[in-house]
Amino acid sequence: MIPYRVSQVRQIGPARLTAGLDRYRRLDLNAHYSVHEQVPNATVDEIIGMAEEVDMRGRGGAGFPFARKIRAVADNARKSDTVVLVNAAEGEPASMKDKTLLTRAPHLVLEGALMAASALGSREVVIAVPAGELAEGSVNAAVAERGLQGYVRVAGIEERFVSGEGGALIRAVNGEPSGLPPGRKQRSSDVGVDGLPTLLSNTETYAQLAILAEIGPQAYASAGTLQEPGTTLLSVSGAVKATSVIEIAPGIPFAAVLDMCEADVGDGVLVGGYHGKWITRQAAYSATCSRQGLKEVGGELGAGIIVPLSPDTCPLGEVLRVARYLAAQSSGQCGPCRLGLPDLASALADVIEGDPDAIELVERVAGAVKGRGACFHPDGTSRFVLSALEAFNGDVQEHLLHGTCGRKVKELLPLPIKNEVDVRLVVDWTRCQGHGLCAHLVPDLVKLDTHGYPVFMDGGIPSWQRSAAQKAVEMCPALALRIGGGGDA
Repeated sequence: MIPYRVSQVRQIGPARLTAGLDRYRRLDLNAHYSVHEQVPNATVDEIIGMAEEVDMRGRGGAGFPFARKIRAVADNARKSDTVVLVNAAEGEPASMKDKTLLTRAPHLVLEGALMAASALGSREVVIAVPAGELAEGSVNAAVAERGLQGYVRVAGIEERFVSGEGGALIRAVNGEPSGLPPGRKQRSSDVGVDGLPTLLSNTETYAQLAILAEIGPQAYASAGTLQEPGTTLLSVSGAVKATSVIEIAPGIPFAAVLDMCEADVGDGVLVGGYHGKWITRQAAYSATCSRQGLKEVGGELGAGIIVPLSPDTCPLGEVLRVARYLAAQSSGQCGPCRLGLPDLASALADVIEGDPDAIELVERVAGAVKGRGACFHPDGTSRFVLSALEAFNGDVQEHLLHGTCGRKVKELLPLPIKNEVDVRLVVDWTRCQGHGLCAHLVPDLVKLDTHGYPVFMDGGIPSWQRSAAQKAVEMCPALALRIGGGGDA
C-alpha cells in the first residue's frame, strides 16, 4: 500500500472533475447530484461522436484515443458479452489523482463507466483498485448507495508498480497469481476480463467521459487548447509546500503550476512519472502545461505527474533510488527486465561514484533493453534514467570529477515505505568460505569476485526471486547466508 495521501485539491481554471470538493469532503450520491447533472443515456455511436469531436484521450499516460477503444469493443460486442473495466490500480508512487477521484468523487467515475456499459450492453462493470486503500472503501460505499451490487464489482488488487499495466490488471482481476504482465501483448478489446472483450480505461478517463456527456462537446472544449480541449488532473509532489492534485486547463504556463504549489525548483523537474522524463529548470519555466507543450521542451505529460527537485538534493542520487525500486518491481519474465534493469541501476551507481566509463555503460544497457521487453517497463525505466543524465549534465560532471556533488539525497521522489528494495541477501563473513554455490543458484543477485567470494548486486530481492534466494540461504554449506533488511551489514 502506498501511504501518500492527497492533502490539497486545487484548480487553475474551471473546476469540473473537482467541482464541489471545496464544499464536501466526499461527494455521496445526494451531494454528487447537487453538483452534477445526471448523465443521459447514449448509444455507442453517440459516445464515439462526442469523443471524436473533442479528441478525448485516455488519461492513464499513453494518451490513446478513447473513441477508438470503445469502437473496438463495440465491434466485438456483436458476437460476445462485454465488460467495462476501470483501471484504478495507480501503482505509480508519485500519482494521486485516481485515488483522489475515487475517494472524494466516486460517483463521477461510476457515471462514466455506467454510461459506457449501458451503451455496450456490458455484462458487468469492474473497478480494480488497490486492496485496503481508502479508495476501495469509498467505491464500495458508492456502489451500495446506487444499489448496484451484483452488477458493479470492486476488485481489490495488490499494488505494485506494474499492476496498472493492462495485461497485468486483467490477470489480477481474473484471479491469476501475482497479477503480473502476461509476457505477450494482447488487446483487451479482444480478450479481457473472463476472456471477454473489455473496455479498459483509467479512472480519470471515465470521469472525463461523464463530464463530456454532462456538459456537451462545445462546453467541454471551452477550456484547454484547440488540440487538447477540456481539463486534466495533475499530481504534484516533491519540493513543494503542499502535495496537491490540481485540475488545470491545458495550455497554461507550466510555471503557474509550480508557483501555485510554491515549488523550490533546483536542477530539474520530473514530468510524466517514473516512466517519464526529466526536464531542466529553464525548460520547466519556459514550457506550457500540455502534452504538446512539454514535448517541445523534451518532456512528456503522461499521467500528469510533476515532481520538482529542490536545490539542496543530489539529483542523481534521487534517480538512483527510483531506478533500484523500478528494477525490483520487474515481473522477472524477460531478460530486459530481469537482467537489464538491475544492470542499469548498477551502472548509474558507478556514475555517481565517479567512474568515467559508466556513462557509456548506462547508455549501452539502456539501448539493450529498449523495445525488447514483454511490457513497457524496461523502455520506461531506461527513458527515466537517460533523461536524467541529460537534464542533470552539470551534476554528472561533478560526480565524475569528484565522486560527489556535495549534496545529500533528501528522498523527495515518493516511494512506498515497504517494498522489495528493503529485503536483500546478507552474508556473515566470519562463516563464508567462498564455496560459490549462491552465485550458481541466484546468478541475478550474486556474482563472484576473483577469489571466489560473493559480491551482491545493488538493490534488493525482487518478489519473483524470493523463493530462489531462500533456497540459496538454505543450501549455503557454511550457513553464512541469510535474508535481511536493507540496513543490515
